Amino acid sequence: MFVDIVKIKIKAGDGGDGAVAFHREKYVASGGPDGGDGGRGGNILFQADDHLSTLADFRYKRKYNAPRGENGRGNRCSGKNAQDLIIKVPRGTLIKDAETGRILADISGDEPQIVAKGGRGGWGNIHFATPTRQTPRFAKPGLPGESMEVQLELKLLADVGLVGYPNVGKSTLVSVVSEAKPVIANYHFTTITPVLGVVRMGENSSFVMADIPGLIEGAGEGVGLGHQFLRHVERCRLLVHIVDVSGSEGRDPKEDFEIINRELEKFNPELAKRPMLVAGNKCDLAEEEQIEEFRAYVEAKGYEFFPIMAAIRYDVDPLLKRIQELLSKLPPILRYEPEAAPVKPAEEIGRHDVKITVEDGVYMVEGEWLLSIMKSVNFDDYESLQYFQRVLIASGVIDALREAGIQEGDTVSMYDLEFDFVN
Repeated sequence: MFVDIVKIKIKAGDGGDGAVAFHREKYVASGGPDGGDGGRGGNILFQADDHLSTLADFRYKRKYNAPRGENGRGNRCSGKNAQDLIIKVPRGTLIKDAETGRILADISGDEPQIVAKGGRGGWGNIHFATPTRQTPRFAKPGLPGESMEVQLELKLLADVGLVGYPNVGKSTLVSVVSEAKPVIANYHFTTITPVLGVVRMGENSSFVMADIPGLIEGAGEGVGLGHQFLRHVERCRLLVHIVDVSGSEGRDPKEDFEIINRELEKFNPELAKRPMLVAGNKCDLAEEEQIEEFRAYVEAKGYEFFPIMAAIRYDVDPLLKRIQELLSKLPPILRYEPEAAPVKPAEEIGRHDVKITVEDGVYMVEGEWLLSIMKSVNFDDYESLQYFQRVLIASGVIDALREAGIQEGDTVSMYDLEFDFVN
């Protein structure tokens, strides 16, 4: 079964907890704190696998959890970092935030990409020793790993996309110019999944051609199979519009041509600007006048026209050579860039509850909502720090610290951030 959209839940590993421990050794007095840090939780990465052509496997397993980092130990031993979880997907898969639609990654290259980061390990009590706090009996827990629901959306990577009405000869063309073996029969919607074929044009020269299942009027609104597979045309650098010039099924070739172009534009206006060649198939069933009339119609609109008979590979080579020439001048296959998470203005962040605990004069602040805010802050940048300060005020954290009895100069510990409180 061809599946090209699916939603799954992913959870990166939590960081291990820091250890509370004190050095104990014969003849060593007052060894002091030596609790180690927790290990980092496992990241979740996505990697392209050319042996996969569909997302069908994700229909049966929808939750993926990376392992947790090990806890720290005494004698300054840090916990072991957890292994990353690598999820294999077909090349060309987009990873989107299921809630917002934001693009997180485009799995089109060979390098695995991190989509959910594992939590940092918590600090052991060795970090909290000061001249006035020589025996800290607390440590930090590990930070939670990122958790989200993502949508996997497969957009095939192909140089050339064949578009046109059902039963005009798209599958036949792919079968005679490549090693692909699509199902071919004399009825509509024989092809119900996209088919990729590699067209070899000599030594070290080839391109990928995609047979997109037949479009019909209304495809942009979900009629027929078109709406389901139109997304696979979006990455194609060049479109080849196959038209039955003979009108063997009682349709007008000119009307077919205009309808399919309108559906492409409805789905994505950028597709209307994509370079396109027009191939008039089934010329053996057409009169010479029909072919020349359609040629004049197409060329008047600025398109190049190639009459072919795909079933016997008649005059197909001139079309392939022209495709090769155009591809050599066109930009590479479209790659989608990850979209940055939107930063909400500090003034729009409402008041939130936080948990404040006091250990040996250190005010520890916890709140899950704080984690997402802190990820968007660059603590080496002054303006970013000013933004974070406004968030703490607007969200009520500063007021909560004052209610807990904090004084100027006291230490505030907020996950992996520490600072002195200033009124």
